[in-house]
Amino acid sequence: VQLQASGGGLVQAGGSLRLSCTASGSIFSFIELGWYRQAPGKQRDLVAAFISGSSTNYANSVKGRFTISRDNAKDTVYLQMNSLKPEDTAVYYCKGTQYYRAPSWGQGTQVTVSS
Repeated sequence: VQLQASGGGLVQAGGSLRLSCTASGSIFSFIELGWYRQAPGKQRDLVAAFISGSSTNYANSVKGRFTISRDNAKDTVYLQMNSLKPEDTAVYYCKGTQYYRAPSWGQGTQVTVSS
């Protein structure tokens, strides 16, 4: 299954963006589906993800500001990002993990938050 991410861009601090990640197959097959980010010179870290269906996991730094959601009919997962901060600047990657398979990564979408 391939993942296609979109929705990044340039926004001022305090603004909002919504990222989308559409799978080429059913997202029901994923045991983990969500978003990671990587800032320059840093490791790729979890932002938010669905775990085993409807359970969610968020990085502490985004709790209360970011919301992950999904539309099963569209095989799409979203990341609504509000109250963006300059430290949210990174390349955001969609990741999906299926049983007995290596994780699938989307191509990454740049999010830049200006101060």
